[in-house]
Amino acid sequence: MNTVALQSEKALNIVLVEDDDGDAKALRRAFKKAKIANPITRFKDGVEALAFLRGNLETTPPKTFVVLCDINMPRMNGLELLGKIREDPQLRKTLIFMLTTSDDERDIEMAYLNNVAGYIVKARAGHMFLNLMTTLDNYWRVVEIPEI
Repeated sequence: MNTVALQSEKALNIVLVEDDDGDAKALRRAFKKAKIANPITRFKDGVEALAFLRGNLETTPPKTFVVLCDINMPRMNGLELLGKIREDPQLRKTLIFMLTTSDDERDIEMAYLNNVAGYIVKARAGHMFLNLMTTLDNYWRVVEIPEI
């Protein structure tokens, strides 16, 4: 069996780092409408997400996952989380998409300097949000996701 077939048989976990309950619900609805059944684990800020990814919570992090991360959050924002992940030898290969309201050029530049897989402005996705989720699902099915 080839690696792509093996990858598609594994459940790719989604780590959602989003403080806004409405946005988190909208994301889950979009995944459901697009018939994407990947497990989603949500954290409301970077502190919680980083503790989870480092294995410091009761729940063990999955071996294969992608992170969908907002930027504007309390305690540790998405760019700070991104920086901490890139500094961590165990986590630095993590595939991260920024999914945020910020269209600030400095945020976009900082995200790409820290090797995000994509930077998505929520307002621009708008009515295309369902298509965006389908596109992400297709992307995850064909790329090789490193085990962390």
